[in-house]
Amino acid sequence: MALQLRPGSPQDADACGAIGFTAYTAIAEHHNFAPDWPSPELTTAFMSTFLARPDIYSIVAAVDGRIVGSNFLTEEDTIAAVGPVTVDPAVQDASIGRRMMEDILEGAERRRMACCGRSADDEVNRS
Repeated sequence: MALQLRPGSPQDADACGAIGFTAYTAIAEHHNFAPDWPSPELTTAFMSTFLARPDIYSIVAAVDGRIVGSNFLTEEDTIAAVGPVTVDPAVQDASIGRRMMEDILEGAERRRMACCGRSADDEVNRS
């Protein structure tokens, strides 16, 4: 499995939205929570907005040319917000989320920004 990280683009919204919806819904169902996003369409719209904003650093993970995850660094001030980080459940436990987080944190460091983010333990541990 050859992992490639690259900057995200608006053309990635459909794949990132589908992965985000699937990944977050699986976590919610596992813990008996209400899902973060009520539909794949809303998740795709959210991802599309983030991927189009020039003030948000986005990273997309691909394996064999197929998008398998994404992560974002929102650069609104001297403190940056991280996430959402998403990894396709079919390829979790392969350090893809970790690699994306390392890239995002390096991006924040290059921009001389402090980071803060919110993640459920399952997201971090399974990525």
